[in-house]
This record gives sequence, structure tokens and C-alpha cells, in this order.
Amino acid sequence: MSAGASQRGGGLAFGLVRLARVPHWVKGVFVLIGPVYALGDGNLASVSVLWSALWAALAFGLASSACYAVNDIRDAEQDRAHPRKRTRPVASGVVPVPAAWALAGVLLALSAAAVLGVQGAGRVWVGLCVGLYVVNTLAYSLVFKHRVIADVVCLAMGFVLRVVAGCLAVGVAPTTYLLNVVFFLAMFLAFGKRLGERRSLGEAGAARARGVQASYSEQTLGLAVVATGVVTLVTYAGYVLSRQGQFAWHASWMGSAGHGFNLLWLTMLPATYGLLRCVLLVETGRYDDPTELALRDRPFQLAATAFAAYAGVLMYARHAGVLG
Repeated sequence: MSAGASQRGGGLAFGLVRLARVPHWVKGVFVLIGPVYALGDGNLASVSVLWSALWAALAFGLASSACYAVNDIRDAEQDRAHPRKRTRPVASGVVPVPAAWALAGVLLALSAAAVLGVQGAGRVWVGLCVGLYVVNTLAYSLVFKHRVIADVVCLAMGFVLRVVAGCLAVGVAPTTYLLNVVFFLAMFLAFGKRLGERRSLGEAGAARARGVQASYSEQTLGLAVVATGVVTLVTYAGYVLSRQGQFAWHASWMGSAGHGFNLLWLTMLPATYGLLRCVLLVETGRYDDPTELALRDRPFQLAATAFAAYAGVLMYARHAGVLG
């Protein structure tokens, strides 16, 4: 084999890895939110059932990679007009279209195999959620990405399906609080991505890169980002308030009055900081993609880590009977 052929092979292999967008598997954390909070609510018999949620997260990661490949095939021409997206494997020509289709098929097969790791009756429900996610994502790529507002709602439903699958994987029902928080948070992220594109590319550039941008105004996007962000925080604050007695800390000097201090309230601090920092960075055009922001911005990462670590400890403590 010649040196040139070897280099092309290496380029193709690396391109296929990039096409799968593995870093975006971080969105699998939405699959785990329901099971972790169910642990704190006392709805899980054992921590071991969380393994099923991890299998569900893997299935969604593989399925999302397959959908990314299909989306990049369809958007290759449009991506070439975007300063960042033009380097994507299909748009840049590193990965031929037939190879991209083959990768999508393999990833879907692996996703189906991952669903088999879910235990019990939850396996069927998780499989159904993954299937609905693929249908929803393809519907977005084919139709809804060109429909104002509907594009964002369609994207948000992808996150909601992740959450529902995570809950069903461990045999619990998702609460209305959880669904509302995730739905509005996902809309916040989608509107933020569109606003970030306006800030970084300008109105004309954003419309060339994403056709639906021509139907949005900068004022509408700014208002939508703020509105969905506020609703997300207020809804989560409602959940925290509803759990006043379950995460109470009683100190001797507090006496017997009231329910004690709600330790879950402290999660409001990193949640508020992280969300408002996301607004700031998108508004100023430093990022045009919240996923990239989450993977690169250190203060945001610290806030997210603090939130996840503290909430996880509280949920486990509640499960172990230390709190409440």
C-alpha cells in the first residue's frame, strides 16, 4: 500500500469518528436525570438498576450519532457556507457519502444492541423511545428544521424522549416537574444556538447557514432565550420547594419548628449561574452552539459539575435514609 493511500485511509477513519460526533454523547446525561432524582424520591429499590439507565444512555448516543451522519449527508451543501460547519467530514469531502450512509447503518445496529442491555420490561419501552427519537430527528432533518418555532419544539422533544427512556429503563414514571424542566431547558438551548449563530455570523450569514433563520428576528430569539431560561429556573425552583421535607437538615439550635433547611435549595446556585452564563456567552457571540460551550467553557463546566455532584450526593443520602 502506498503512503498516499495510507494517509487517505487514516483521513477516512478519523473523519468517520468525527462524523459520529461522540463528544455530543454528553447529552446522554438527560437519560440519567430521571433515575438519579427517582433515587432521591425513594422510587428505586436499588442503585444497581442505574446500569439499565447507562445502557439506555449508550443506545441514545449511538442513535444520535447515526442521525448526525444522515443530517450531515443532507446538509453537506449548506454546511459549506458555514465558517465552522464547512470542516465537517461530509461537507469537506473527507468522508464520501456512501461511507457516511454505511456508518449510519452500523451505528443504528449498535444502538439496537445496546437496548438489549436494559433489564426487564423497560427494554421494550427504551427501544420504543429510541425508535421515536430516530423518527423525530429524521422528521426534523426532512421537515421541521425549515419551520419556525416547530424546529425548536422538535429538537426539545428529542431531549424529552431521552428523559422518558431513562425513567422507563429503571421502572419509574417521569414527573411533570422533570418533563417541564427538560422541555424548556432544551428549548432554551435550541433558541440559544440560533441566537449565537446570529451573533457570530450576522443575519445574512446565519440565514445562509440555517434557512429557518430568515424567519426569526434577533429580538424574537433574544426574548425566547430569556423566557425559556426563566421558565426553566422557575420550574426547577418549584420542584425544589415541593421537596422541602425530603431533603431537610435539622440542627439542634433550630428546635422543632418547621421542616428544617432544604439542602436541595443549594442546587439552585450552580443551576442559576450556569444558565445565566450560557445566556451571556451566547448573547455576546463567544459561542454559537451550547454543546460546544458545555465542552469548552471552564466556569460553566465547574458549575455543571458542582450541580451534578451535589445533587447526586443528596439523592444517594436520601435513598440511604440519611435525610428526610
